[in-house]
Amino acid sequence: MSGTTPPPRPLLRLAFAAPLSVVAGLLLVTAYPALAWWPLAFPAVALALLTLIGRRFWSAVLVGFLFGVAFFSVNLLFTARYLGPIPWAALFVLEALLTAVLAVPIALAYRWVPRVVPGVLGRTLALPALVAGLWVLREQIVGSWPYGGFPWGRIGVSQVNGPFAEVASWVGMSGLSFLIVLLCAMAVELVRLRRFRRPLAAVPAAGLLVVLLVLPQFPTAAAGSLRVGAVQGNGPAGYFDQRARDAVLNAQLAASAPLFGQQMDVLLWPEGGVDSDPTANNSTSAVLEELSRRVDAPLLVSAVTERGPDLFNSALLWTADGQSGATYDKRHPVPFGEYVPDRAFWEPFAPDLIGLIGREYTPGTASPLIDIDGVGVGLAICFDVIYDDVVWDGADAGAQVYMFQTNNADFRGTDENLQQLAFAQMRAIETGRAVVNLSTVGTSQVIAPDGSTLDALPIDEAGHMLTDVPLRTGLTPAVVIGPAVKMVLGWGSLAGLLAAGLSLAVRARRTKKTPTPTGAGV
Repeated sequence: MSGTTPPPRPLLRLAFAAPLSVVAGLLLVTAYPALAWWPLAFPAVALALLTLIGRRFWSAVLVGFLFGVAFFSVNLLFTARYLGPIPWAALFVLEALLTAVLAVPIALAYRWVPRVVPGVLGRTLALPALVAGLWVLREQIVGSWPYGGFPWGRIGVSQVNGPFAEVASWVGMSGLSFLIVLLCAMAVELVRLRRFRRPLAAVPAAGLLVVLLVLPQFPTAAAGSLRVGAVQGNGPAGYFDQRARDAVLNAQLAASAPLFGQQMDVLLWPEGGVDSDPTANNSTSAVLEELSRRVDAPLLVSAVTERGPDLFNSALLWTADGQSGATYDKRHPVPFGEYVPDRAFWEPFAPDLIGLIGREYTPGTASPLIDIDGVGVGLAICFDVIYDDVVWDGADAGAQVYMFQTNNADFRGTDENLQQLAFAQMRAIETGRAVVNLSTVGTSQVIAPDGSTLDALPIDEAGHMLTDVPLRTGLTPAVVIGPAVKMVLGWGSLAGLLAAGLSLAVRARRTKKTPTPTGAGV
C-alpha cells in the first residue's frame, strides 16, 4: 500500500516558505563569529528544513537558493573587503547555487522516506538520519568543488563555543554537523507528529541530546610542553598595503626584540612574515640566522619560495646555520587570491582584479609536519586550517602540537579572523592538541587542547607571546575514522536516498501491473 501512497504536500506554501528560508539563512549567520550565538543554529536549521518539506524540484531549488544567498552573502561578506563587490557576489551566488541544487535531495527525502518506511520510527529516526546525512553531503560538496571548494560555514564549527563541541573529538566536524542537524530534524518530526509529549517517541531524540551534552572530549596523553615565542608584527602585510622593501620583515624583527635573552624552544612567525625568499636571498637568510642566534632557538617562519618555475607559500625552519629540516608548502592556495584558475575564462569578468594577481602559487604535497628537537609540530598555512586532510595528516604523521601561520591583513575590520580562529579552536578539540594560531595582524592565540585560550594578543597591535604550550600524543577517533565518517554520512546518505527512490519505483510498477478485480455481475 505504501507504494501507492501519494507524496506529501508542501508543509508551507511557497509564498511563506521563500521568505522563511531567507530568515533561516540570516538566523544561521548569527551562530558564527563575531556574534557566535551558537544556540541559534538549531532554530535556523529546523526552519530551513521546514521550508523543504513536501517541495517539488523547482520550488526546492528556489528555497534552497534563497537560504544560501541569505547565509553566504553575510557569512562571506569579509571577502568583499579584499576582492570587491563583484567577486564577492560571484562567490556567494556560486555557494547559493550549490546549496540550491543540493536542497533537492533533502526535499526528496521528505517526499520518499515516509512512504518507504512508514510509522513513527521511520518518521522520527530513519527520515531525520537521511536528511542529516544529505546536509553533510552538501557541506562536503560545497567544501570540495569547484577548485578545491570552500568549506566555510560548516554547522559543526558554529558549535565551537557551545557544550557540544567536545563531540567533535569522536566524530570530527562533519560528524558533529550530522548530529546537530539530526537533532533538529528529529525535533521537527516530533512536532509534526504531535508526539513530543509521548515518552517512547521522544526517546531517540532525548538520547541523542544526552549524548551531545555528556560525552566528554576524547582524552589524549600529556607529553610535556614546548616553550613557544610567537610574534605578531602588525606590519603592512595586506595585498594593497603601501610598503617599503622588507617592511613586514622589519616589523616582525622589531616585535621580536623583547624576546631577546628569553628562554624558548622555538620562535614562531606568521604567514608572510618574511617579504623575500630566504632560500634565495642571502641578505634575508643572514637576518634570520642572526635572529636565531639572538633568541638561541630555531625560527619557524613563512615566505614565498621559488623552485624552478613554481612558486610556493612555504613554512620553513631556520637556525643560526641556515635552513634546517623539511619545507611545508601550503596545500590549498586560495583561488582568486593566490592563483587564478582558468585565468583566460575569468579575466574578462574582472580584468583589474585578475590582473593584480600576478603570482600563481602551486599546491604543496609535503607532509604537514616538521620536527623541532624531537617534537612533532603539525602545520597549516592560513586557509589550510579549514580543510580536514591537512590537520588529520599532521596528526597521523606524529604532531604533538599545531602551529598555524596566517595573514589576515587583507581582512582588517571584518570578522574573518574570528571565523578562522573558530576553525583553529575546533581543530584543537578535534585532535586533542594545543594550537598556536599566529597572524600578522591578529587574531593570534595559543589554544589549549580543550579549545580554551591560554594566551592571546590584541588585534591590530604589534606584540609577542611566550607560552609553555602543552604537548599531547595519541590519536582521537575523529582523526582515525574521520575519512570513513565523512564517506558514510555523505555518500551513504545519497545511496540511501537512491534506494528509497528505487523502492518506490518498484512498488509503483508492481501496483500498475496488478489487475483490478471486477464484479461478476450487475
